[in-house]
Amino acid sequence: MKPIILASASLRRRELLENIGLKFTVDPVETEEDLSRDLEPRKLAKIISREKAGVAAARHRDAVIIAADTFGVIEGKLLGKPKNKLQARQMLKLLSGKPHTVITGFTIMDSGTGKICSKAVVTKVYFRKLSGVEIDAYVRSGEPMGKAAGYAIQGLGSLLVERIEGDYFNVMGLPVGALAAELKKFGIDLLR
Repeated sequence: MKPIILASASLRRRELLENIGLKFTVDPVETEEDLSRDLEPRKLAKIISREKAGVAAARHRDAVIIAADTFGVIEGKLLGKPKNKLQARQMLKLLSGKPHTVITGFTIMDSGTGKICSKAVVTKVYFRKLSGVEIDAYVRSGEPMGKAAGYAIQGLGSLLVERIEGDYFNVMGLPVGALAAELKKFGIDLLR
């Protein structure tokens, strides 16, 4: 079997793939995740993941590459990773008491054959109404930094969420069920 490369520095993605028994190597790809491009959010998520996969494919000539990108969307505004505590606070105030969507685009690319698949998965997340004290405490925890939309649903961020509709793992950064279904088309069956 060809080597599998995860083109991501995300500890969550690494953990999710380890949990489903996938054997892979991590080779993080740093690309400009430009959320300001005038594209429909699902299309943008797929394009960014495809760009990351392409960079990794150039470094690994005969491998299966997995790349992903996750961001939040609320009221037409795209929410990537906050750059500082002020931005994290602003994101959380915007999300407070409202539903938003989390979109993860992922790409699987066989760098040897050129076969490629890009998908986007959407999960709706409902935040409960947050007080200023709660927002400040969460920001002080440091958890919002480096997280799409400024929270981690698998950590303290779970206290902010009222409910979700869709794939929980998608909110963590990788919809493993959808990914596993597509990996089968690349000859990688995780339930064999």
